[in-house]
Amino acid sequence: MYKLDKTTIHTTIREALHFRHATKMFDPNKKIAEDDFNLILESARLAPSSFGFEPWKFVVVQNKELREQLVPYAWGAKNQLPTASHFIIALARTAKDLRYDSDYVMHMMRDIHHLPEEALLARHSFFRNFQESDFKLLEDERRMFDWACKQTYIAVSNMMNTAAQMEIDSCPIEGFDKEKLEAILTERKVISPEHFGVAVMVAFGYRMKEPRPKTRLPLTEIVEWIE
Repeated sequence: MYKLDKTTIHTTIREALHFRHATKMFDPNKKIAEDDFNLILESARLAPSSFGFEPWKFVVVQNKELREQLVPYAWGAKNQLPTASHFIIALARTAKDLRYDSDYVMHMMRDIHHLPEEALLARHSFFRNFQESDFKLLEDERRMFDWACKQTYIAVSNMMNTAAQMEIDSCPIEGFDKEKLEAILTERKVISPEHFGVAVMVAFGYRMKEPRPKTRLPLTEIVEWIE
């Protein structure tokens, strides 16, 4: 496999990180190529998750009518919903699916991870202890959902960084009425609220104008070394 030199790799990554910004409005006349968007989706599929249980699902909303229906309840996406080439609603699994003894968790261990029975039982016991004692996730269903949302954000970040390397713009969006969005998606049979809730949304496309330079705290204020 052909390998780039380290300087080129560093430059490419740095340029992509500076390219990415929260795009407020996209050029509605520019569409992302199918193979490019498939790679963006693949970067979500390959994202890391706690215990490898992938507590997410990604709904790509291309239907114009549904986008228009979402606008009144997604104030953070009022400009992105009408203009984005592709719009994703990132869902996180609920406690029903993520309890240590759920059908979904057992399916992941047996059918996806292909754990032999002895290893499966050991992992099951370890995961139960993690949920009961380490993170105390079983005390509250919302706590379990929020734990799943944290991991879903990792997958969304993967997608945005992958897009930036192809000079495709993106914007993560939390500005929405979660209850009303979920009601619309439930009514349209997009989600079952027993199994999924809306974690975050993210729009992809091509910018209408160049953004301002990034403003960030210096590394010295956000990194502490302990040696």
